[in-house]
Amino acid sequence: MDVLDLARWQFAITTVYHFFFVPITIGLSAIVAWYHSRWIRTRDEGHLRMAKFLGKLFTINFALGLVTGIVQEFQFGMNWSSYSRFVGDIFGAPLALEALLAFFLESTFLGLWIFGWGRIPERLHAACMWIVHVGTLLSAYFILAANSFMQHPVGYRINPETGRAEMADFVAILTNEVQLVAFPHVITACYLVGGALVMAVGLHKLRRTVTKGGPDADRRMYRHAARLGAVVVLLGGLGVAISGDLQGKVMTEVQPMKMAAAEALYDTPPEGECAPFSVLTVAGLGGEDPKHVIEIPCLLSFLGTGSFDGEVRGIADLEAEYRESFGDDELTQAETYIPPIAMTYWNFRLMMTTGFFAMAVGAWALWATRKDRVPMQRWVFPIIVLTPIATVLGHSFGWIFTEVGRQPWVVFGEMATHTAVSPSVGAADVWTSMIVFTLLYGGLAVVEVRLLLAYIRKGAEPFEQPRLVEDDQPLEFAY
Repeated sequence: MDVLDLARWQFAITTVYHFFFVPITIGLSAIVAWYHSRWIRTRDEGHLRMAKFLGKLFTINFALGLVTGIVQEFQFGMNWSSYSRFVGDIFGAPLALEALLAFFLESTFLGLWIFGWGRIPERLHAACMWIVHVGTLLSAYFILAANSFMQHPVGYRINPETGRAEMADFVAILTNEVQLVAFPHVITACYLVGGALVMAVGLHKLRRTVTKGGPDADRRMYRHAARLGAVVVLLGGLGVAISGDLQGKVMTEVQPMKMAAAEALYDTPPEGECAPFSVLTVAGLGGEDPKHVIEIPCLLSFLGTGSFDGEVRGIADLEAEYRESFGDDELTQAETYIPPIAMTYWNFRLMMTTGFFAMAVGAWALWATRKDRVPMQRWVFPIIVLTPIATVLGHSFGWIFTEVGRQPWVVFGEMATHTAVSPSVGAADVWTSMIVFTLLYGGLAVVEVRLLLAYIRKGAEPFEQPRLVEDDQPLEFAY
């Protein structure tokens, strides 16, 4: 493997791994804040217990996400220095805002929430977690603004003397049309993940409480958590579907090759004919010789354009157009303007499948727990475990589709991926850092899973009325 392939693999491994934590952080922070606020309004003991219980899970996940996220920006300087020099003037502002504004907002107010029990007014204390959630949203917005520039560069100019992209309109970068549809799509998917985790934990603890003959208060509390998580899953899934539909239309406009690759649509339908949606296509490993097994007539035209007779261009026509527009200078001998078809096609479908699966489980959970019922069948436990895992993987499938579908560009239309790697970094250097990071991340994964499982088994602590703390009493970490 050459340096380019190794650098791609390392960035893919570290990015996908880090993104396991991001949707849980965003989705769970909102639910913890909701439970804390409901305790203040209703004085329901179960709400306070769940706020503290889920807060422990959130804190564990936040800490691991923080550690893995730091590595991401270092890679820009290590393996992708040419890319960093090209887009540094653009990315500097949103990444600085993400670190100085959003991340400090999250970490500062999370600290206040953790250590603030009995020390600050309870309404202000609950507001701290809401501010943490707002910080996670801002962080996601600024990161997505940078990524959206890679998908559809706007608000910039190329300096002919330095060959670098320079910012011309920061507002245009923040309001990129790709950004405006990607942000709600990602955030609603994060709520889907957070809801799936709470639903799974609630169902599991509900079943355990019934099996062990636990108190009715615990049964009511966990049943409420399971149903709340299910509602969040359904609402989040609906948001993902709506925003995804909008995103597909924008993608067809600004990145038509990605849409064509997502559907393995090689040839543009003749004039007057619509494009079908491929539910299942069988092809070679490179996407060659596709055979559409199951198709829905005209659905792709509607998804891409909003009209059942809209035109969606095929891969072959777009490849010819890109070669005429950009020439072959942007490509190596082994590359074309066609992204990896198999990866793009299947990740697109896996992303959708996991989302629909979670929504189906959410609807079933509401039905199974109606009228104080408890699903005790043996086949329920595998579904409980699988659902949050599936939603986290669905996020990763979506990101793989987004990044792989843009290839061979690192910045669409401006910089090819093979020109973005660091010229002075050798294969041995990348191998070394990739092995170290992979082993380190593997160890962190064991820590994360063991901590989460340990606290989930332990369950919510018995109710304890928050008490005022003396001013001179030292701080202590309650978790």
